[in-house]
Amino acid sequence: MSRVRARQVISIDGYAAGPRQSLEHPFGEGGLRLPQWQLQTDRPGRENDAQVLAESVENVGAYVMGRNMFGPVRGPWSSWDGEWRGWWGEEPPYHAPVFVLTHHEREPLEMDGGTTFHFVTDGLLAALALARDAAATADVCVAGGVSTIRQALSAGVLDELTLHVVPLVLGEGERTFEGLAGLELEPDRVLASPTVTHLRYRFP
Repeated sequence: MSRVRARQVISIDGYAAGPRQSLEHPFGEGGLRLPQWQLQTDRPGRENDAQVLAESVENVGAYVMGRNMFGPVRGPWSSWDGEWRGWWGEEPPYHAPVFVLTHHEREPLEMDGGTTFHFVTDGLLAALALARDAAATADVCVAGGVSTIRQALSAGVLDELTLHVVPLVLGEGERTFEGLAGLELEPDRVLASPTVTHLRYRFP
């Protein structure tokens, strides 16, 4: 059965991004250390990290992401000096349709490797419906960023959430669970390495 999954890298004090995201600071100031574990999965003792990273893309047929995750551009797309095509170069790592939440219309952006970015102006639930149709029987991954995952948690649309907790104190930035008092998660699995702890939750 198709599921809706999400994964989020967070600091030990609960921040998924530092403050003041920009072209120079894609994860906000100080936040670039959060995803570094993903680049070190071939090192000794990182077998759990490699396993979790491989699982994160298994059976995913479509993605949903917020505009902040797609890039630092604000306002109309034409406000950027040149056409922003994402952080990932001409072959993004998704290899599937990606539905990007935005307030500004834009034509679909077809990239190498099977990724096409579709820009959705009708909100999270509309993007999720389109992603489910595109994924067919495969899963949908809500890829981020912080606000988009928070919206998905608030709307109760997730079946599974994996938190990658990095032992780093950011001190400020964006918290995934801000404003979600009373949310209940069911612990499902814990895996750890020297650099990150992977907590998987399901929803009762």
